[in-house]
Amino acid sequence: MAKEKPWFEEIPLPALLRHARTTYGSAMRRALVKAGYDDMPKNGLYVIGGLAMGAGGVPLGQLVKELGVSKQGAGQLVDTLVLRGYLERTVDDEDRRKLTVKLTPRGRAAAAIQAEAREKIDAELISRVGAADMRRMRKMLVVLIRLGQGEAKESDEH
Repeated sequence: MAKEKPWFEEIPLPALLRHARTTYGSAMRRALVKAGYDDMPKNGLYVIGGLAMGAGGVPLGQLVKELGVSKQGAGQLVDTLVLRGYLERTVDDEDRRKLTVKLTPRGRAAAAIQAEAREKIDAELISRVGAADMRRMRKMLVVLIRLGQGEAKESDEH
């Protein structure tokens, strides 16, 4: 008799990715609420976390591209994050039409809480599957991202 596949091999990868992402998002939101940051809007986690990883400010146009939302949608998200004290907006001195956003002290504190929640999940993952599998998963996700961006195969190795 043929051996049955494990259940996770039967589930389409996009469904697994969605639920895996929810694990991180839910843990981050719970941590933020527990710390008093219960006003984080949808997509706010992405913006706060992304800005925390970069140095300095990010042009609003770059946020629009990365979020995959309209300029109006990104603008509304930034407005909300500014009003709630997570971001500050500055105008480029050379081109007054260019807006840049950066984290405020409140935004940096929220980003630190998010990072701690993410790190706890990462540590639990490593304890369950090992560091080598974690590296392979990360590499595979990068390859998947690059597939979506239409990048050449040679770049997958680096």
